[in-house]
Amino acid sequence: MELGLQGRRALVTGAGKGIGRGTVQALHAAGARVVAVSRTQADLDSLVRECPGIEPVCVDLGNWEATERALGSVGPVDLLVNNAGVALLQPFLEVTKEACDTSFNVNLRAVIQVSQIVAGGLIARGVPGAIVNVSSQASQRAVTNHSVYCSTKGALDMLTKVMALELGPHKIRVNAVNPTVVMTPMGQANWSDPHKAKTMLDRIPLGKFAEVEHVVDAILFLLSDRSGMTTGSTMPVDGGFLAT
Repeated sequence: MELGLQGRRALVTGAGKGIGRGTVQALHAAGARVVAVSRTQADLDSLVRECPGIEPVCVDLGNWEATERALGSVGPVDLLVNNAGVALLQPFLEVTKEACDTSFNVNLRAVIQVSQIVAGGLIARGVPGAIVNVSSQASQRAVTNHSVYCSTKGALDMLTKVMALELGPHKIRVNAVNPTVVMTPMGQANWSDPHKAKTMLDRIPLGKFAEVEHVVDAILFLLSDRSGMTTGSTMPVDGGFLAT
């Protein structure tokens, strides 16, 4: 299926590892021009070696002022993938202010800020665009020790719908992908315990966690004109978890 991404300019946050890195690699292979945003310079350096021609931007998206300086003049962007995220796991009674602030700043506020920059540019140019927010199955199901993470992703799902509502008249589509556990460095760190992993796997009809490419394929579909009538959706990539 031809996705028609050749020559489009895409911005991907959280580009250094996992889903973000896989998305950059896939967009680069599809002929898109990619701006790769990460807070880790070493990850960007290795990504540039793998994907010559991409534009690296090193910034901590949890810092509003630094993000404005880094991306405020990023130039025309057609496609945006808001993938940067943190998962700080704590029992509810031990949740800290720092975990709340960091999680909401990166998982939600940064999505608002970067999307405002990109959508504002699209509207000023009078061209259509597409935004994909990387959410989680945890937006729709309670998971032990994930009270802050689940809350940020629940908020992200609703933000996706409101963005779709307000940006639709400008021909900007906004969707989310909602993966199950993905075997990224972050996923492996949080789900390496076999007993903990089994409790989740037992609730997934396909009986396995997702690989990065499963999520990347969904993201590319939602960025492409092949999903031209789809906006405001939250697409599960969860092996059936949300059906149970």
